[in-house]
Amino acid sequence: MSIKVKFFARIREDVGRAEDQLEFRPGLKVSDIWAWASGAAEMPASMLVAVNMEHVKGDPELQEGDEVAFFPPVTGG
Repeated sequence: MSIKVKFFARIREDVGRAEDQLEFRPGLKVSDIWAWASGAAEMPASMLVAVNMEHVKGDPELQEGDEVAFFPPVTGG
């Protein structure tokens, strides 16, 4: 089974792709996905993350078949 990873807006431009598939392994966390996608760059504190289309905080452990999405912080007025 795998994990689907999506990147939006500026993050998509930074990593050079809109989505990817990663092989699932037990104990995999959101921070592991980011480290892989970014070449081990530290995950910005202001980044928004969703797992299965629900906003998450912290560094949750993932399950087989999950979808992880990374979004830049939203700004506006």
